[in-house]
Amino acid sequence: MRLVVYEGLTRVPVPIFNEKVLAGLGRQVQSTGLLAPEAIDVALAALKRFRALCDALQVKRIWAIATAACRDAKNGNAFIERAERVIRAPIEVLSGRREAHLTGLGIVSGIHKPDGIVGDLGGGSLELIDVHGTRVHQGLTLPLGGLALRDIAGRSIKNAEAFVEDELEDLDLLDEGENRSFYAVGGAWRSLARLHMWQTGYPFHVMHNYHIGAREALEFARLVHRVDPESLSKIEVINSARRPLLPYAALVLEQLVSIIQPKDVVISVLGVREGLLYSLLKQKERARDPLIQTAADLNLLRSRSPRHGEDLIVWTDRFMASSHIEETAEERRLRHAACLLADVSWRAHPDYRGEQAMNIIANGAFVAVDHPGRAYLALAVYFRHAGLSEEDLSPRLRELASTRMLDRARVLGAAMRVAYILTAGQGGVLPKTPMQVKRGRLVLELRGKCRGLAGDRLSNRLRQIARLIGREGLVKA
Repeated sequence: MRLVVYEGLTRVPVPIFNEKVLAGLGRQVQSTGLLAPEAIDVALAALKRFRALCDALQVKRIWAIATAACRDAKNGNAFIERAERVIRAPIEVLSGRREAHLTGLGIVSGIHKPDGIVGDLGGGSLELIDVHGTRVHQGLTLPLGGLALRDIAGRSIKNAEAFVEDELEDLDLLDEGENRSFYAVGGAWRSLARLHMWQTGYPFHVMHNYHIGAREALEFARLVHRVDPESLSKIEVINSARRPLLPYAALVLEQLVSIIQPKDVVISVLGVREGLLYSLLKQKERARDPLIQTAADLNLLRSRSPRHGEDLIVWTDRFMASSHIEETAEERRLRHAACLLADVSWRAHPDYRGEQAMNIIANGAFVAVDHPGRAYLALAVYFRHAGLSEEDLSPRLRELASTRMLDRARVLGAAMRVAYILTAGQGGVLPKTPMQVKRGRLVLELRGKCRGLAGDRLSNRLRQIARLIGREGLVKA
C-alpha cells in the first residue's frame, strides 16, 4: 500500500510526501483464492491513515489504483468496496494489460529514449512490455510476483524454479530484447540493486537509472537466489520485511536475463504510478524533455536571474560551434541542463558553493539522465564555483565520469566562470558579449555599454578557458 502526494500534475511531478505499508495482500491469493483477513485489516488501517494525511495536506484530487492481488482474489471486489468507503474515492482495478501499458509509460516518462523490455515485478504479478522511444507495445502479465510465486511454490525455491521456467517458455516478447536494455521496475528488484550497490562499493546511491551489465546481473541474481538472504554481505541495507522475497525476485531476474540476453539491466524507480500521471498529460506536455524541465524549474526557483541560465545556453552554443569541439546530441543536452543549474547554490557561503552545488545536482530528483550524466552536471557547476583544479574533488563522483566527460565539464565550468564574472549572474548581458573562436583566437567581445566590464579578472578567466581549448584569449572592447 502506498500513498504519494505530488505538488501538481506536470511533466515531472514532484513528490512532497511518500509513505508505504507492506500489507501483503497477495501472499495467499494463489493458494486460497482470497485476500487474507489479517492483510485486509492492515491495508484498511493504512488507507484510513492515508485519507487523513490527504485531508491534512488539502489534496485536491485522488487517483487510486489496485493491481494483481485485488483483480485475482475472489473477495477482491468486496475489499475494493470497503476501501473506497475509507478513502472516499473510486479505485480503478487495473487489468494486467493496462497495468503493463502504464508501466511502459512510466519508463517513457523518466528514461531518455528508452529501448528494450520493461519488467515490473510486484507482489502478485510480473508485467512485461516492449518500449522504444515513446512507443509502448502491447504487454502481458504473468503470476510471478514475489508473494504469488512463493505461494504457488509452497515456499520452495526449487518448485519456484520450475514454475518460472514454464511461465517464461516460448514468449515471443522476450525474443525482441536481445542486446537492448532490460528495465527493472518494482520494490523487490530495487532491493536487489541496492544490495548490489553496497556489495560492489558503487560510489553513488541514487537508484534511478542504475545500470548493471547483463553478465554481472545474471551472476548476482544467481547468487542471491541460491543462498539464505540473511547470509549475504550487507543484507542489513535491505528492509527485513523484504528479505524473504529476495530469492524469488532474483530467480525471476536470473531467468529473464538468461532468456532475453539484454546488454544491461537498468533500474527504474518509475512505473505504473508515474505512467498513469503521464497518460493524463496533454501531448505538448508529454513532449517536454524531463531533464531540461526539472533543470528549468530549479533555475526559476533558486537562481538570482533565471534569464541568465537561458542566456548561458545560447552563449555556450555559439562558443561550442565556433570552437569546433566535438559534441554529441546527448552532450549538448547535458550542457543545456548544466547551464540552467549553474547558479542554484548562490545562497550558500562562497567557500562551499561548489560543494553544495555538487551535492544538490548529483543527488537531485532528476530523471532521464544516467549516473555519468549526473556526474557531468555536478562537475561542471562545481568547476564554475570552485575553480578548475581537481584537488578537492570527490574521488567517488570522479569515478563515474569518463575522461571525455571530465574534460567537457571542465571546459563548460571555465566558460561559466567567464560568464558569471562578466554578468554578476544577471540576465541580458551575455547576448551583448559573445565569446567565440575567430581566426584561431578565443575572442570575448564587449559591445556598447558593456565595454566598461573589461578588467584583469575577466582577462585571467578568459585566458584559463583559452588554454583549455588550445587557443590564445583576447578581450575586445
